[in-house]
Amino acid sequence: MERYQGRVAVVTGVSSGIGEGLVRALVAAGIRVAGCARNADKLQTLKESLGPDSEHFLPVTCDLTEEQQVRNFFERVLAEWGAVDILINNAGLAFNSSLLDGTVEEWRTMLDTNIVALCLCTQLTVESMKESNISDGYIIHINSESGHMHPVPSKFHFYSATKHAVRALTETMRLELAKTLPGCRISSVSPGLVETQFLAKMAGRPAEQLKVFSRMKALEVEDVVQTVLHLLRTPAHVQVHDVLMRPAGQTS
Repeated sequence: MERYQGRVAVVTGVSSGIGEGLVRALVAAGIRVAGCARNADKLQTLKESLGPDSEHFLPVTCDLTEEQQVRNFFERVLAEWGAVDILINNAGLAFNSSLLDGTVEEWRTMLDTNIVALCLCTQLTVESMKESNISDGYIIHINSESGHMHPVPSKFHFYSATKHAVRALTETMRLELAKTLPGCRISSVSPGLVETQFLAKMAGRPAEQLKVFSRMKALEVEDVVQTVLHLLRTPAHVQVHDVLMRPAGQTS
């Protein structure tokens, strides 16, 4: 991690779960982290919990479905800390509805969060890297195993489609980076079931979440965080394209 010490990382969706874990790990590694989320109180609580390292965390309230807010977020990072060396697109969401009973509003929200915001954050990061001649930047998408399969629960079908899109975007961005910023790398990390609040946030169903986690040992946030750190530690010539990780007991 020495090559990134003192440099700048942007992480989206940091108010809890994997995003929060990534902030803590990157700051501990000596990286300055700008993190965004919609909940200002949770961002401030996270900053305060970092103690002496809190000066290395820049919390910014941002709704990723609003283009101007995303642009303002990056403008603030550039103004206060300079170019972005690492981008981790972690934010994502799903709704508890199938393709046949979902709403257009739900679909658009998933598209704007899971795909459009990811593309915009990536575009703004690459622009920053180009302007500052960064030759070893790293972009990481926190994807999902749903991007590698068609989930049996119908409530995940539209969400799965957005995650298949992230896989395609990872490959096409790799090809574009190879021409414009050949030293910069991109990876996708696709976890299976992780013990976070993700399922509970789907229309507020904590009971279902607890039921799932009682059946098997799920991945933990730290498992995903350590996988991201491993990617950042790989030699500069190594392109790890896609990491698919599941709990050992997962059968689907």
